[in-house]
Amino acid sequence: MLSVKNLKVTYGSIAAISDVSFEVPEGKIVCLIGANGAGKTTTLRAVSGLVAPSAGTVTFKGADITGAPAHKLVGLGMSHVPEGRRIFPILTVKENLELAAWTIKDKTEVKRRLEEVYEMFPRIKDRIGQLGGTLSGGEQQMLAVGRAMVTGGDILLLDEPSMGLAPVLVDEIFDKIIAINKKGTTVLLVEQNASEALEISDFAYVLEVGYSTISGPAKEIAADARVREAYLGV
Repeated sequence: MLSVKNLKVTYGSIAAISDVSFEVPEGKIVCLIGANGAGKTTTLRAVSGLVAPSAGTVTFKGADITGAPAHKLVGLGMSHVPEGRRIFPILTVKENLELAAWTIKDKTEVKRRLEEVYEMFPRIKDRIGQLGGTLSGGEQQMLAVGRAMVTGGDILLLDEPSMGLAPVLVDEIFDKIIAINKKGTTVLLVEQNASEALEISDFAYVLEVGYSTISGPAKEIAADARVREAYLGV
C-alpha cells in the first residue's frame, strides 16, 4: 500500500534523514523504532506531506505522492495523528471530530463515522461536549486517534501515541490500534516504546541517525541481539 524509497529530508544544510526505505503492506501494522533524533517523526511528516523530501520517492496505492501537500493526501485515504496529539483545545470533543469530516458530503456517513469513534472510545462519547483542552492526556490521545478515524483513511500514521501516558493507558491505546487494524485500516506506527510497538506489529524497521538499518518481521526484530540491547534493555 505504501512504499518509501531512499527518502531524504534536509533543513538547510542539515540532513534530518539521509536514506530511509520501507514498505507497508495493505492490512498490516508496521512500526518504525529508533532513538530520539533518529528521524522517525521527520519520516512520517515527509510521507504525509507536512515536509517536502529533498530526495527519494513515496508511493501510495500505486501512485507517486512524493511532495504532495497534506490536504490532498487526506482525500486519497491517508490520516496522520501527529506527535503531541495537536487537538483543538478550545473546541469541544464533538467539534474536533466534526472538523475531520470536512471532505465528507454525506451527513449520514458523517454520523456513522462519529458513532464508530464513540463505540471505539466510550470515554470520548461521555465527554462529547467537553473542551478538548480540559481532557486528560490519555483522553486527548483517544480524541486524536478518533479524529483520524473520522477521515476514513485507508492508512493511519501514528506518531508516538503512547508518549506521556500512564502504563495502563498505554496498554489501552495499543489495544485500540489493534482493533482499528482489525477493522481493515493499515497502520504505520512510530514509537519510542519499542517493546510495545514490536509486540503489536507485523513488520518493523529500525532507524538510526537518519538511515533505515535493520528490517524484517517484528518478532524477528524483537529477537535480534542488537535491537534487544539498544532498544529493549535486555
